[in-house]
Amino acid sequence: MSEPVTHPPVSGDMSADAPASVEQPQAPEEARAGTVVGPRRVRLALTSVNALSVMKVSFLLSVATGIMLVIAAALVWFMLDRMHVFSTIQDLVGTMFDSKSNAFTALVEYMRFSRAISMATIIAVLNIILSTALSTIGALLYNVTATLVGGVHLTLADE
Repeated sequence: MSEPVTHPPVSGDMSADAPASVEQPQAPEEARAGTVVGPRRVRLALTSVNALSVMKVSFLLSVATGIMLVIAAALVWFMLDRMHVFSTIQDLVGTMFDSKSNAFTALVEYMRFSRAISMATIIAVLNIILSTALSTIGALLYNVTATLVGGVHLTLADE
């Protein structure tokens, strides 16, 4: 690997006899005792939000939420299957109805894993579309409102 190269600063006096560090004159004790040292405060106003950046962020967060929804649906389905909930429901419906009835076959088809995952995927895609659109519209509405009333005013302080 190559060694990093350091360059001298562009501005300033680069004479050879200049001291390496310049000491600042110290203020008298009386002058320093009279000043109050505290956190700096800055008053800001949020007057505009970039709608494109809001759309990008909300899209990525919605995709992450959609992935979590599909994984959670799969985990819940596997947990219910391991606890024999579906087989108990099938036995209960089988005792109430004939095994060849439409209610029994509809229930068995409805409780399949592929159906549960496809329903979770459809809900996740709808969530992505709706939340991205609503947050972008919200950013545009905020920009319109902020031009009328001046935006949100913030006061930031150092700690």
